[in-house]
Amino acid sequence: MSIEVTKTILKSPLALVAAAVLLAASACTTSAPTNTSAPSAPTTSASPAATPASGATPGVNGAAAAALPVTLPVLDAMFADESFAGELKSKLQLTDEQVEGLRRVAGEERAGLDEGGERTGTTSEATRRAAEKIRSVIGAEKATAFNAFVSERWAAGGEALAGARPNSVPTDTRVVVNAPAYRMDVFQNGKLVKTYKVGIGYPEFPLPQGLRKADTIIFNPTWTPPDEPWVKGKFEPGKKVEAGSKDNPLGPVKIPIGLPSLIHGGKAAARLGGFASHGCVGLTNTQVQDFSVVLAGLGGAQLTPEEVAAHARTREETKQVKLSTPVPVELRYDTIVVEDGRLHIYRDVYDKGTNTEENLRRVLEAFGVRLEDLTEQERAQATQALRAMARDAQGNPADGQPTPSPSPTSSPAAGKNANKNANKNANVRETKTVKGQKEMVIDIAALRGKGYPAPVNLDTGGAPQKQPKAQAKKKSA
Repeated sequence: MSIEVTKTILKSPLALVAAAVLLAASACTTSAPTNTSAPSAPTTSASPAATPASGATPGVNGAAAAALPVTLPVLDAMFADESFAGELKSKLQLTDEQVEGLRRVAGEERAGLDEGGERTGTTSEATRRAAEKIRSVIGAEKATAFNAFVSERWAAGGEALAGARPNSVPTDTRVVVNAPAYRMDVFQNGKLVKTYKVGIGYPEFPLPQGLRKADTIIFNPTWTPPDEPWVKGKFEPGKKVEAGSKDNPLGPVKIPIGLPSLIHGGKAAARLGGFASHGCVGLTNTQVQDFSVVLAGLGGAQLTPEEVAAHARTREETKQVKLSTPVPVELRYDTIVVEDGRLHIYRDVYDKGTNTEENLRRVLEAFGVRLEDLTEQERAQATQALRAMARDAQGNPADGQPTPSPSPTSSPAAGKNANKNANKNANVRETKTVKGQKEMVIDIAALRGKGYPAPVNLDTGGAPQKQPKAQAKKKSA
């Protein structure tokens, strides 16, 4: 185990760039020293189309998942890297006036975000608003290349997972985060050993997708509040909040997983299973300390709970534990999941349009089951679940989401009764809240013994557990 103790910001260019970009992500930020586990973003060039989102498999959980959304808060984070403005001029031939115009509209939007989450909107709204303002500054023709360029940079912190099988079960050692399920799993040599309930990025600053890595655990990170309206009255902008302070939103530990994202603590249990960060994976302090020990073991570092407790007692010192072997961190967006013989359909929290019959078919077929193999009741229940979970962060129908109709092979009476029961059991109105894990579960006889594993050693962080709304109380014979 390699431990580095430091109280000052490292002066390497990579550390400064990392600190700058992370600072722009506010609650997932720190000016704490880092030498850093986050890989530097490779230089990218504009292209006619955006690079497919890391971890998104076109056609598996929706073609919309193949593109990272360009929102103004994301753009504001990009401007924290001083090289970004220069590349806009050299690679997209934008003028100084156009670049400053983009910087201004991005900053104005970012300033409106509420860290408490009360004003959380939707990803589609944020994307539309960004598209309109970007076009107004640089024109429609350049906006297309600009959006592609920003998407590429946003995805640059990780690697794409093109061709990945839906709901794939790792055969190696890695961490898997599925945003719509608010779930983080730890696999060791292909075996699920630990599950955590987590908070995810706000719709305006969604958790990215793709294969990233963790190779550093940073204890007692400091944090510098940005000069934003939500900070005023709570913190002094630009004045560093010391490591270990109760006002430090990063908590006792942060784990960089590729710019601008982190896995970090500091979250209240009530925030788990909901939106809790700006593009990061949020845990409670107790959870992140436990995860640190687990992650260190996976990465070949010796770290005991007693050592973690000792770090917590010396809160004025920022310490780093380097992993001898980086641990892959896979960020997924799967809203349709076969899990241990049951079909889980999660709310489309970033309104990507993934809850469709087409995607349901692909997921089922990955496990050797056709939609036609399901009973009439199971098909009707699945159709209703897709409709109920095709909801954005505010509980409204997701953009571009078709309204599924009952299977043509179902009888009208069966469809009517199934929909009636589904509405009763699913409590569709409940999906209009932004807190809590929202899903519907259907028992499918043909899926018995198949699918992604159920949670193991689940750590809820103290958050109350709500049973998912099931559409069938008993498994079919």
